[in-house]
Amino acid sequence: MKASAPKGFRYWPHRSASQARRRKRTLNFSWLAAGWTPIAWCLSPAHALEVPRDHLWTLIHDSCAIAAKHQVYPPSPCTEVVAGPDGSGSYAVFKDHTGRFQYLVLPLARISGIESPVLEAADTPNYVAAAWNARLYVEAALHQPIPRDAMSLAINSAYGRTQDQLHIHIDCVRPDVHEVLQRLVPTLSEQWRPLAEPLPPAKHRYQARWVSGSTLPLDPFKSLAASLPRGDRMAAHSLAVVGAYSPKGEEGFILLSGRVDEAAGDRGHAEELQDIECTIAFAH
Repeated sequence: MKASAPKGFRYWPHRSASQARRRKRTLNFSWLAAGWTPIAWCLSPAHALEVPRDHLWTLIHDSCAIAAKHQVYPPSPCTEVVAGPDGSGSYAVFKDHTGRFQYLVLPLARISGIESPVLEAADTPNYVAAAWNARLYVEAALHQPIPRDAMSLAINSAYGRTQDQLHIHIDCVRPDVHEVLQRLVPTLSEQWRPLAEPLPPAKHRYQARWVSGSTLPLDPFKSLAASLPRGDRMAAHSLAVVGAYSPKGEEGFILLSGRVDEAAGDRGHAEELQDIECTIAFAH
């Protein structure tokens, strides 16, 4: 199921890794230095119930997409709107209200979240890979590059989110989560299996698998969906992606999925693995 982007979008074609690195070196971050900040959407715990669950969708559909259509840059309140090479897979990059460094990637297509069957369709583009490429905005906010194993992506379950438009959180991984994953990398395989230890900060249990490559060669949504046993539902799962290195020093990713467990107080909130202060970046 393909989503068409309105004509006139500011178009950044998909780039190779080397092209992405060149763009990272040359991207002008003067808007950061000038103090430009996008409109923040307020979803703090105290106000989450006051904000409609389609608030994010309304922002990107009624504001960002229209601004991009008229060649306004940045397409406020978004930072960037990217059109797919064949008119599908368009997405917005948005500065989250949470912390100074966190960004979101959101499809311009109407996709509720991780449970949407659209994400399992063969012709649906890899939005998670797009989010990984958009990590340069976090680095811009930090004013420094950070190692791949300090960066993470998070998608909450249907029960652990406050908005019903798919949004992928881009932020640093928690240092204590990083420490556990570094220790467990040698135990990972290319099959989804229970992680040997629970993860901080709440000691929730996760499934995990290894993916080799400097960029994501597979779609984590499709990989997770294909691994679920009969009767299980994507809505009850969260998804996280953490950049990593294999024991041999090869680039790759750790995919993580938590499952809602009311008895354990687990809402499938993968954001818990991220650190809005980006402590690990400053440590590096």
